[in-house]
Amino acid sequence: MDDYRKRIIDNILKDELDAMGAVVLEGPKACGKTTSAQQASDSVIYMDDPLRRTQYLQMVDTDMNYILSGATPRLIDEWQIAPKIWDAVRFEVDHRRKDGQFILTGSAVPPKEDKEQMKHSGTGRFSWLRMRPMSLWESSDSSGDVSLSSLFKQSDDTPIRGQNRLTLYDIAFIMCRGGWPKAVDKGMNKTACVKP
Repeated sequence: MDDYRKRIIDNILKDELDAMGAVVLEGPKACGKTTSAQQASDSVIYMDDPLRRTQYLQMVDTDMNYILSGATPRLIDEWQIAPKIWDAVRFEVDHRRKDGQFILTGSAVPPKEDKEQMKHSGTGRFSWLRMRPMSLWESSDSSGDVSLSSLFKQSDDTPIRGQNRLTLYDIAFIMCRGGWPKAVDKGMNKTACVKP
């Protein structure tokens, strides 16, 4: 995607894929999980595709390889629709003996009765990442002059400086808009959202 906004989680996801067989990317709906995971994946299956969902659910029960086959890392979006995928991915990770095989994304956890189909915790095979809406740096509302990590890494004699160029009006707008990628990308008109 040419218009993809870099996210802080991009490098973290890459590092986790280099270290584990599968990564579970969780977070609220519309925070950008699928879009970010697509950047790191070489093949994708969308379990909630309305035109194929029934077919995919049948394949989960009859030929799981159909779901798992593809270039790796393979993104299985909204995996929780078919909780049996969990153990199948764990089994594949064990037998392929390679890192970076799967990315599982989802906004929800399977219902309790469906969780009973999951026989393994995933320990040692899965890494969990939590994604949230965009930070001010990710949405380009902050220059990033001062970062939290730099605050903890700097020695006492190194000054940390930055200048806030946002007005109170801008801050009120950003608070109302939030960090949801669709809202950020719409370039909403500030005057329509916040009246001085």
